[in-house]
Amino acid sequence: MRVFYHPITATPFAHNESYMEFAPCEALKPYIKCFWGTKEPYRHRKTDIPTRGIVTPDTCVDIIFTVDFTNNRIDGGFCGIDDRTFTTYDANDEEKVVSIFAIRFFAWCAVLFSEESMSNTRNAFFEVGHHFSKLQRVISPCLFDITDMESRIRLAEEYLLKHIHSERRNTVLTDAVLELLKRKGNVEIGQLAKDIHASSRHLERLFQGNIGISPKRLASLVRYQYLWNDILFQPEFQVLDAVHQYGYTDQAHLLHDFKRFHTMNIKEAREYAFKHGNSLPQNETCEISRFFTISDLTF
Repeated sequence: MRVFYHPITATPFAHNESYMEFAPCEALKPYIKCFWGTKEPYRHRKTDIPTRGIVTPDTCVDIIFTVDFTNNRIDGGFCGIDDRTFTTYDANDEEKVVSIFAIRFFAWCAVLFSEESMSNTRNAFFEVGHHFSKLQRVISPCLFDITDMESRIRLAEEYLLKHIHSERRNTVLTDAVLELLKRKGNVEIGQLAKDIHASSRHLERLFQGNIGISPKRLASLVRYQYLWNDILFQPEFQVLDAVHQYGYTDQAHLLHDFKRFHTMNIKEAREYAFKHGNSLPQNETCEISRFFTISDLTF
């Protein structure tokens, strides 16, 4: 069984000196949505008024390294899975040269590269070394000398390909996630448990330990992501068609659920996405195999 899934942010067309996305190598596509950050160091201007942005739930988790060349400092953080939208403020009280290098994992795959479980990571931010100490020791010291994105990606890919914890693969979890994706989040968790021959309590433990969120909440986020993709990429998106396709009770239910995750209505969300875009829309999908293996994938 194969499933196409393409989670996107509130600004999926953003492409500028402070934010670009780069696809991983073929072998890592089942695990990593993208690498992102700055293509090369850039001068971060002093700002008197903070720039506001929003971060919407994308069913991914991020490792983010921020390199401050002016003050000779590297900060590394890990963002667990979010199930709510939050506001960001980009403020800078001094002009400095910086760069960013980040890895965006599908939320159910990050545990395969971590030394710790994903329990209690929902809506939380940690020092990267708390969950990924080995990765931090390998990558962080190199970021002053390796400054271009392409070389940083090669460094990270070499490490990640050698440090996949295969023993942590769990076929019950994999089957459950893929059923959620296959059904586009429109699934009742009790029925899902029966379909994959597991108990609801066992699923709850697996999801909390390996993803950091309940299966019911992940299903809601997956449904929201499929809906958000349709809103942006279907030329003639119709709310009533989406109500039927994604199992909402009625139009009001869909609109309320979307605004709950996005903090904007559909019209505002589309306008915001295109306003903050610097490139043409591209709906690239990733294909995930049943066991997140490599040999059976065709992208």
